[in-house]
Amino acid sequence: MRSFTVFVTTWICFAANLGAQTAAPPGWKTESPREEIRPEFSWNRDGGPDSAGELVIQADDREGLSGFWSRRVSVTGGAHYRFTVMRETSNVDLPRRAAIARILWLDESGRNVLRPDPTFSSYRPGERPRAEPEFPSAASTSDGWTPLTGIYHVPPDAVQAQIELHFRWGPPGSIVRWSMPTLEQVDAPASRKVKLATVHYQPREGKTPSEKREQFAPLIAKAAEKQVDLVVLPETLTYYSSGGTFADAAEPIPGPSTNYFGALAKEHDLYIVAGLVERDRHLLYNVAVLLGPDGNVVGKYRKVTLPRGEIEGGITPGDDYPVFDTRFGKLGMMVCYDGFFPEVARELSNRGAEVIAWPVWGCNPMLGAARACENHVYVISSTYTDQSNDWMISAIFGHDGNAIVQANDWGTIAVAEVDLDKPLYWHSLGDFQSQIQAHRPVVDATP
Repeated sequence: MRSFTVFVTTWICFAANLGAQTAAPPGWKTESPREEIRPEFSWNRDGGPDSAGELVIQADDREGLSGFWSRRVSVTGGAHYRFTVMRETSNVDLPRRAAIARILWLDESGRNVLRPDPTFSSYRPGERPRAEPEFPSAASTSDGWTPLTGIYHVPPDAVQAQIELHFRWGPPGSIVRWSMPTLEQVDAPASRKVKLATVHYQPREGKTPSEKREQFAPLIAKAAEKQVDLVVLPETLTYYSSGGTFADAAEPIPGPSTNYFGALAKEHDLYIVAGLVERDRHLLYNVAVLLGPDGNVVGKYRKVTLPRGEIEGGITPGDDYPVFDTRFGKLGMMVCYDGFFPEVARELSNRGAEVIAWPVWGCNPMLGAARACENHVYVISSTYTDQSNDWMISAIFGHDGNAIVQANDWGTIAVAEVDLDKPLYWHSLGDFQSQIQAHRPVVDATP
């Protein structure tokens, strides 16, 4: 196994672009988009979390400075590499924007290369995209240092990687300290494939919650025959076409309906998301509940945004955006009207959701596409709307916003197998999902 580990054995002085002398380890140089916004660079040979040295970038008394350390190392095209670096910041309000790492894949001449496979996203499908920069993701901070890491498949035509450690737009006096990064060849990681399913059904028969929920058992069994990991059911399914009120359909959670769906989840060894009406003392909530393969309630999401009819019906809004760990990945939930508001899906994405289950009575399908595309998550909708109405659909939306599969006829399911670890590479944009946290804006709450 070949390993390229960036470390210092000696240290040297070299002339920076402005003529000032800067101490730096071998092979490293300093760069800035424009000399007038160039920050200060220094090399602390005994610093860093492991005392192996640290690369420092610091602002003077001006705001908006920007620059980075860079170094090129050899790589083997077609191999996989794990990148790791540690970051510490001082006087930086938003490290996710101000202190980021990048990796560029280059040929012998230092030019960008192409990805090996064509992309079939909604923009220029069928063409091989250029290999845009990789953005390692941040993990939990310990003792002030935050690791940024990722495993990457090197494009076959690449023979070198340019490692960049950035400082961007920090306030006066702010500092970013970087450890010496490593880029180590590793075995190809196992794929993380998951089968997702949506149910397209209107439970018109019966009036009671028991009669409503039991109509979904055959559909869940049908999904289980396809060995799915997750089945998503529609919104407030015990209330739909019951002729009663929200209060008539409301139950505690855990309660009779979650016990029923929990038993089915355990029987079929899968996860179920069911839209229900929850009673908590004197309050009612429109909820999506996640049942696990052990038969228990994994968690619930209380609908945050309420349309007029639910407000007038006495429903109370939720105020949290929980994301749950499952055996296939991280799952968030939203309900119907939430789809009109990008804040809900974005907050779920910010908290790590890779899949968002969306029980939805009816909605504009473009909103499902938008929520999936803007966050690069899989969104699974289950609706009561007839597909002939050219409105909401029961579908699984991919990272580019397109519906991967759709269930058209009542009493059917749609299943898609996806790989949660496979990035979508766009033309000119690259792996957008990895850039969201580094690039999304800072928005203050409106008074």
